[in-house]
Amino acid sequence: MTISHDAGFEPLSRASTAELIAERLREAITRGRLSPGQQLGEASLAAQFAVSRGPVREAMQRLVAEGLLRSERNRGIFVVELTDDDVRDVYQARKAIERAAVIEVLRGDPRGAAARLRGPVEALREAAAQGDGTAAADADQAFHEVLVECAGSPRLHRAMRTLLSETRILLGELEEAYPDLREQVTEHVVLRKAIGAGDEDLAIRLIDEHMDDAVRRLLARRAQLLVAPS
Repeated sequence: MTISHDAGFEPLSRASTAELIAERLREAITRGRLSPGQQLGEASLAAQFAVSRGPVREAMQRLVAEGLLRSERNRGIFVVELTDDDVRDVYQARKAIERAAVIEVLRGDPRGAAARLRGPVEALREAAAQGDGTAAADADQAFHEVLVECAGSPRLHRAMRTLLSETRILLGELEEAYPDLREQVTEHVVLRKAIGAGDEDLAIRLIDEHMDDAVRRLLARRAQLLVAPS
């Protein structure tokens, strides 16, 4: 059944105001400019963006659905605070998605995937050489998003993008958990090589180790901060 030409739909712009606001808020959260637990006010944000409160409300609800904001009844909207259990859950979910992605990649074009992963690896290598933790986190995220893209599964990619928003918050913490950024480079280089070589067992083992290592580092750093003198 087709939709008739007179169904009354209005033309859509490339991006709505709410989408643009959501994009800016998402970036501010994942870059740490909005702190975990910080309350967001509709009126204040509307004034800053020079818009009405409607698009701001819609944008915040989108980020609530993504898990970047949380809504508390009779209190308001807050930037999410990821607990230790959240850390474990995020990386466990990523492990499942990236394992599935690796299997699909190796059934398809592993050499092509390895070629596409070269760019993020080189960006990570350059960031490490410059001691730029933020750029290293961006390159890290790009590597894993490209890996899942190479699987050719829209659903895996959609699930991964949601998780990467939460992961990007954690990568800010993880920057401090790597005394030497070259360790991150090595982890991604060996994973890329395993994928290019079509070695499924090794690639999956490296994915598991990479995710488990991130959880260990994050939880160890949090525990260290708890006992550190104020």
